[in-house]
Amino acid sequence: MKKGIHPENYRLVVFKDMSNGDTFLTRSVAPSKETIEFEGATYPLIKLDISNTSHPFYTGKSTLVDTAGRVDKFKSRYQKHIDKKK
Repeated sequence: MKKGIHPENYRLVVFKDMSNGDTFLTRSVAPSKETIEFEGATYPLIKLDISNTSHPFYTGKSTLVDTAGRVDKFKSRYQKHIDKKK
């Protein structure tokens, strides 16, 4: 490997899927202000909205993860248009 082209802060980091609580340890340079106790050691924590353990493509389940309430906002905003078509 060439010297001087790799980041200096490449370290072990725990990623946590916030939709199902799954955690995994890997290396990353992503910045983090939070830490977590994982398998007896303390590591920086990176929170994810979705990962391979909760994504419908990988799980084979077709579920909608609506973390920001976007579907409800859309339905409430356009409810009169939905009612007219019924």
